[in-house]
Amino acid sequence: MSKSLKRVSEALAAAGVAPDILEMPGETRTAEQAARAAGCALDQIAKSIIFRGEDTGHIVLFLTAGGNRVSPEKASRVAGQRLGKADAELVRAETGFAIGGVAPVGHLVPVPTFLDPRLLDFPQVWGAAGTPRHIFPIAPEVLVRITGASLADFTEGQPASA
Repeated sequence: MSKSLKRVSEALAAAGVAPDILEMPGETRTAEQAARAAGCALDQIAKSIIFRGEDTGHIVLFLTAGGNRVSPEKASRVAGQRLGKADAELVRAETGFAIGGVAPVGHLVPVPTFLDPRLLDFPQVWGAAGTPRHIFPIAPEVLVRITGASLADFTEGQPASA
């Protein structure tokens, strides 16, 4: 078992969630690939989108439904700082994961996390499990609890929050 996969499994277990991590026959780097592999709707994929906080220099994680796109402007308002592109080195240094396998849990350092309310429309969603071929199912309410995510409007096409 890879270190990344083990860290996700341990983080789930520590949060009281029985790890049900599945290895897929193909890659699950994109939401489309993950949805095909899981046999679920595209929006049931909890996509990990990471930005670099321009004020703090640290990453900010946005968990969004697979079919949604993060609006950089809305995300900046939600995060309370300007956001920029997080490079692979920063992502790996703070999460311990490579881009394409960033899990919502098991990060090396605490990461401010925001969750797309669209994910709450489903009884089960799927998250990356630390590798490009592993995913896990989870109830979205449990995902909110174990990540400490704040629900927020940060996607394109949704009305701006007041």
